[in-house]
Amino acid sequence: MFSKACEYGIKAAIFIAIKSYEGKRVSPKEIALEINSPQAFTAKILQALVKHDIVCSIKGAHGGFEIDSSNISKIKLAQIVNAIDGDSIYKECGLGLHKCDEDHPCPVHDKFKAIREELKYMLENTSLEELALNIKSGAAFLKV
Repeated sequence: MFSKACEYGIKAAIFIAIKSYEGKRVSPKEIALEINSPQAFTAKILQALVKHDIVCSIKGAHGGFEIDSSNISKIKLAQIVNAIDGDSIYKECGLGLHKCDEDHPCPVHDKFKAIREELKYMLENTSLEELALNIKSGAAFLKV
């Protein structure tokens, strides 16, 4: 459903949020290790998250990536998905057809439309804080 970059972006944002709650900044290397992503690919994803004001990049000896703890509850999963994948998840055909719309629907168009609407609702109503706190409490996991 999400691109690999988007999956890594979501995991990276959650990890950064957890560390930010602890008052810590994290390096791209630490993030890549935690989310099991190639470091260069992770750096590119982090640039997109910085560009969209989801995470902050601090340079210097004590630098790294962080999220202002007062903003973590305001960041929605939809913002992260949009920063990495754009809004194509809400528009593309469920079967991958280049032309699929109300006038020229694919066989699953109407069923997939309902799923996309539910997905959009979930992404727009799930905060980064909720995901980070689930991991901190042990109710969810970033890696096995």
